[in-house]
Amino acid sequence: MTDPHQPAPPRPTSRDVARAAGVSQATVSLVLAEKWPGRVSEATAQRVRECAAELGYRPNLAARSLRLGSTRTALLVVPALTNEFFARVHTGAAAVAAEHDFGVVLYPSPDGTGPARDPFASARASLDGVIASSMASDALSALHGAELPLVMLDSDPAGTDAAAQVNLDIADGMRQVADHLLSLGHRRFVHLASAVDTWTFAVRAEALREAVGAVPGASVRTVRAALDVRAGREAAEQALAVAGERPTALVCDDDILAAGACKAARRLGLRVPDDLSVTGFDDLALATALEPELTTVQLPAEQVGERGMAALLAVLDGREADGGSLPVRLVVRGSTAPPPASPA
Repeated sequence: MTDPHQPAPPRPTSRDVARAAGVSQATVSLVLAEKWPGRVSEATAQRVRECAAELGYRPNLAARSLRLGSTRTALLVVPALTNEFFARVHTGAAAVAAEHDFGVVLYPSPDGTGPARDPFASARASLDGVIASSMASDALSALHGAELPLVMLDSDPAGTDAAAQVNLDIADGMRQVADHLLSLGHRRFVHLASAVDTWTFAVRAEALREAVGAVPGASVRTVRAALDVRAGREAAEQALAVAGERPTALVCDDDILAAGACKAARRLGLRVPDDLSVTGFDDLALATALEPELTTVQLPAEQVGERGMAALLAVLDGREADGGSLPVRLVVRGSTAPPPASPA
């Protein structure tokens, strides 16, 4: 039994690891900082790692930060903390960061739309880089002068000075929605669009217009709403109450708006999907809480965060980040069906 009055054993140092592995402290530093390739043999690197693990050695990050001029900390800027998607992006980024002894500071821009005020005017030296998710580049203007590497996620690939980008194939996701509904026989669409003016929502609108416009007799009308259930319900009620032929499908920019659309349908006495099909985007937990469950586009949010953090690490290490868009997929559930038969 451990005596609580006995002093704790001294923490192992890099000198202890070097002695156990029969190498210099400089070699230990190279190996544990993953900068050994081309300088140290793989066998030596493996021996250093094994000795460090056996001794329970962990680098002193504070001392290393002072020595290397780095705190191994990344800033993740998101539009809002209330959306599950961004929480999952953070989870993915933090997991990769932890594997490399990095920390992630999460910062939401005001009101979920930006511009993001610079919270680090007096502490820029405390950051190694910035990852920004689903934001316009100009919303980060306060951070541009920080001379920090910037990685953009789910953001406009044009007109940005980002060191790297990680995007989802958003356009393909909306095309999958349109193809699914068109194949069911729908021709009258309403696009319940986000009122937030960002690249990711503009891409959804353009892809939907193109897909529907390519089919003779099909049409789409757009109504906009703030990203909350009540605003989605109110906008959907107005769209469904217009004179003339009622739309048979509501295509929503995200699952939260789709939840509002489903509430609007119930209030108007319409059944989903018998009278009206509804689709979402994101595949939040909300999608399976609705009844019927929501047909929606599944976005690999954690993978976005993982890829974003990996891209920042590559930039900091002078390597080229992985390119290409991450695939998305349509998950068909109970909220979509063929349109109701026209009355004879």
